[in-house]
Amino acid sequence: MGFWYNPNIHPFEEYRRRLQTLQRYQFLKGAEIIYRDEYPLEDFLTEMIHWMDEGKSRCEYCYRMRLERTAREAKEMGFEAFTTTLTLSKHQLTDLIGRIGEKAGEKYDIPYLHRDFRAGWKESIEISKELDLYRQPYCGCIFSEMDRYYRELVKSEK
Repeated sequence: MGFWYNPNIHPFEEYRRRLQTLQRYQFLKGAEIIYRDEYPLEDFLTEMIHWMDEGKSRCEYCYRMRLERTAREAKEMGFEAFTTTLTLSKHQLTDLIGRIGEKAGEKYDIPYLHRDFRAGWKESIEISKELDLYRQPYCGCIFSEMDRYYRELVKSEK
């Protein structure tokens, strides 16, 4: 069972593109997906900035927000456990995700299955190419988008 909840993705066109890619995958593979198609950008940014003003990592906030929602939904729906595909990416902070997942599981009384899926990263790229699926060029939040383009700009100016 998959779960879509990504209010962190910016801009909205990127959010829709990723959502449509998952819907296409669901159609092609017959996957079961629960969608929480919500886009409270203002709330996300307000909370993110507050979090960062306290000197905390933006990634930590994003992981916590999404994993807690996943844990809550999994518990309410009677699942035995929950995990995340975030650990497929070699760019994500897998250990931090694991710690946050464990805390979310404790908070909602449902086990978090911490798995490092990075061993399947190259295979996931091949599968997405075979299925002609969109692959995202950055994490998703406006801050990661800024980092991506800013780094490219700085490189090109040197």
